[in-house]
Amino acid sequence: MTTAVAKKASTEVSTDVLNEIFETAGDGVHYDSSEMQIPFIRVLQALSPQLNKNKPEFIKGASAGDIFNTVTNQFWAGEVGITVIPVYQETKYLEFVPRSQGGGFKGERHASDPDLQSTHREGSKELLPNGNELVKSDHHFCLVLDEDGSYQPAIVDMKSTSLKVSRRWKTQIKLQKVKSPEGVMKTPALYATMWKLAVVEESNDQGSWANWTVDKVGLVQSRELFLDALSFRESVSAGAIKAAADPDRGSNSSNGSGNPNRGGVRNDEIPF
Repeated sequence: MTTAVAKKASTEVSTDVLNEIFETAGDGVHYDSSEMQIPFIRVLQALSPQLNKNKPEFIKGASAGDIFNTVTNQFWAGEVGITVIPVYQETKYLEFVPRSQGGGFKGERHASDPDLQSTHREGSKELLPNGNELVKSDHHFCLVLDEDGSYQPAIVDMKSTSLKVSRRWKTQIKLQKVKSPEGVMKTPALYATMWKLAVVEESNDQGSWANWTVDKVGLVQSRELFLDALSFRESVSAGAIKAAADPDRGSNSSNGSGNPNRGGVRNDEIPF
């Protein structure tokens, strides 16, 4: 999969050098795809460590409700949002030890695991027969488009209160219809569509938190972008591309503080 050259960069490089850059495009970057790690794109909550200057995860200038990349720490204003091309979606079932028992990520459960049919709810938590917490998460593999014309692969994972947003998004995608040159209404491929992901504040009687919103932008306009989105989808489908290490899976304590009894939450969990 190639990546478009940022338009801003072209205004800062002389023409002769830029010509050389285009002529040698891709040279030396054909790494083994199994070594590539796809970052997560998430929403910053009030208790996220990225907002605490005393934490190593601190992102200068970021605010609660902003959107950020877990690997590069790039962030975007939540109210402005990001434009994405979804290419692949899978649902994960993640098992965590409860905080009251020390916390910690135990692994993934397969969708066919019979224990998934024997869970029970305690408050807002879904518990497995062994007492561990089950967290359902929809992983949306996407290309994230920047204003300068560049784009990058990432995973938008939606769980907890974001699952309802994910369900709406999948429904919107499924219900799309466009008229072909022959006049036949067809559903476009997943990777042929663009969407705006932004952030709004939600609340209930327990508190407030930042959550995703999704709006349709339209069809992909660039053939190069369309083919890159298709290539990304094929790589994910083949298992050639993996997600980057997820810091939230190391512990379900206070965002990496190491102390599960201090009232913290995972990065994109609601803050209560």
